[in-house]
Amino acid sequence: MRLARHYLEGLGGEERDETTVVADDWTAELSAEKVGIGPTIELTEVTVVFEGDEETLDPLVEEFAQKAMRAGG
Repeated sequence: MRLARHYLEGLGGEERDETTVVADDWTAELSAEKVGIGPTIELTEVTVVFEGDEETLDPLVEEFAQKAMRAGG
């Protein structure tokens, strides 16, 4: 979740607490859970729920998705 918070801060948000990033016109709530991939590998799946008006969120979510897609390893 730390990396997702960092990306959201780079998009103009400010960390309110460990799971919430806020800006003037949007809010993002983050959650994480471990998911099993095969018999021995476990990954952390991060979910981000955005709140705000559509014209603000459309470009924000697109920019966030581009950053997040590059984060894979």
